This record gives sequence, structure tokens and C-alpha cells, in this order.
Amino acid sequence: MTQPRRQRLAGIALMCAALACFCCLDTSAKWLSLHMDTLQVVWARYAAAFLLTLIVVNPWTVPGLIRTRRPALQLGRSALLLASTVLNFMALRYLRLDQTMSIVFTTPFFVAVLAGPILGEWIGWRRWLAILVGFCGVLVITRPGLGDVHWAAGLSLLGAVAYAVYNISTRVLAGYDSTLTTLFYSNLVGFLVTSVPLPLVWVAPDEPLQIAAMVAVGAFGSIGHWLLIKAHRKAPAGVLAPFIYTQIVWMVIAGYLVFGDLPDLWTVAGSAIVIASGLYLIYRERARRTAAPDGDLHDRHPAPDPGAPAPDADGSRPTRPALPSDPAVGAGRRDGA
Repeated sequence: MTQPRRQRLAGIALMCAALACFCCLDTSAKWLSLHMDTLQVVWARYAAAFLLTLIVVNPWTVPGLIRTRRPALQLGRSALLLASTVLNFMALRYLRLDQTMSIVFTTPFFVAVLAGPILGEWIGWRRWLAILVGFCGVLVITRPGLGDVHWAAGLSLLGAVAYAVYNISTRVLAGYDSTLTTLFYSNLVGFLVTSVPLPLVWVAPDEPLQIAAMVAVGAFGSIGHWLLIKAHRKAPAGVLAPFIYTQIVWMVIAGYLVFGDLPDLWTVAGSAIVIASGLYLIYRERARRTAAPDGDLHDRHPAPDPGAPAPDADGSRPTRPALPSDPAVGAGRRDGA
């Protein structure tokens, strides 16, 4: 086996491990929501993640960590991530794991739609059609008008929109601040904001398992994002992107083992439509990168960002992540980094 092939296989394995961690995160959050207020679960997620991150990444080990060239954008991005996390955890309280994940898979659709007016990266009719088909899949899952739709599905969809805007702001911010700076502010802002109303909803954990789960929601998120970064270093984003949809398998398994839930036929059919549409978006993005632009893409190239971006801790310059086929986008992570 050649070295590049081994590297790619290692990247795929790391990607799948990261997605398993994210599944454990959502499972822990859903279980905790049965025992305490959702806001307390969100606080636990940010508190554990912030403390774990602070051990490794802090102003003493990384000089200039808190220096940002776009403070308003940093705060706005962190607020979007917090809103997405709250909406997702609230949806998890009422919906099955596979239902929420299927809806979260629409995040790349929103990114593709919003990247045009915000970043000047317009898509053509083929991907517009794929997005329309994907949203039809969401309608199959939620079944509005048939009396079966739960209002929490709207929360999950709003969370996907918030996470899409968060991803776009991440791309803009990557031209100004280092990845470590952005990571630090994400966890700091979430921890501080959720700490303010925490006394109003706080319920002391009454068993060790609840305490362990509160730590786990932060630990799984932090470990998952670390594995995701390692996966990106081993394999190209185009290789990793299709594997984001294996997350639905983890969700179905966890939902059955922990909560006794199994997806119904509507959810299976709708998920298949959403996943097929997402895979087509990935295919079109890869085709765009490997061939000259055709009628499927009409880019309006925005002016370059003023000034050089701040260097990362290793001295390299941060680069803008790819949209909309970045695996981190498709993974639908509303709860970290």
C-alpha cells in the first residue's frame, strides 16, 4: 500500500472516529435533557470544553491568543454557534437522534444558498435543484400538514440555519485571526453567556452518572474536533466529505441502545433524499475544483481581505475553509470550535 493511500485511509478512520464522538455528544446531551434544563446542559458543554481547551491553549502557552483583528465578528460568530447549540439541544429533548441529524444535514444547503449574497460565491441551476430536492426530503421527514410534525423540528431547522451562517462567518474570520484564537473565543463566549442565567435553572446532579454526562458533553465535543482536525491533515476534504453521512448510522445505533428508538419509514426515506442531495453537492463542488467553471457556477470574486491574516501558533497563515463541502459543515457540528 502506498504512503498517500495509507494517509487517506488514516484520515477516513479519524473522520469516522470524530463522528462517533459527536454522536456520543448528542446522545449525552439528549439524556441529560431528560434530567435538567436545556440551558444547564448547554452550560455544561461549554464549561467542560472551555476548561479542557484552557489547559492546552491559553494566553501563557500561546502568546497573542486573545488578540483579534475583528472583535465584533468574533463575538457574532460565537453567538451564532451558541444559538445553534441551544436550538439543537432543545430539539434533541423532544426528537429522536436520527430525526435531528437528518435535519442538520441540510446545513450545507443553507451554506450554499447564503454563500452567494454574503461571499459572492454563486451556485448554478444544478445545485439549486439539488438543494430543492434536499428540502423536499426534510418535508418527508417532518410531514407538515399530516398532523405528525413536532414543533421541535422547526428548532432543529433554525439551528441548521444558524450553523450555516456561523460557518460562513468562520470562513471570513479565517482571513484575519488564527484558528486557535477563534477556538478560544468560541468556548469563552459560550461559557460566559450561559453562566449568567445558570442560577435560575440550576438543578444539582443527584447521581454520579449525571455528573459524568455533564463532563462528557464537553469532552466528546473537544475530542471530536481534535480528531476532525487530524483527519484534515491526513486526507483532502473531498475524500472525507462523503463520510459525514455515516453519522446517521451512529445516531440510529445510539438511539436504539440508549432510548429504544428506531427510525420510521418516513425518516428513512427523507434522510435518503437529503443525503443523496448532499452527496450531489459534494460531487459538483469537486467537479468545480478539478475543471474549468461552466454553467453550473458563476463566481463573483470578492475583493481580497485587507491585510495579511494573523499567523497560527505554528507560524503558518490561516486559510479560508472550503464551502459548502467542508466536512465540518456537513458534520453539522453545532456545539464546538
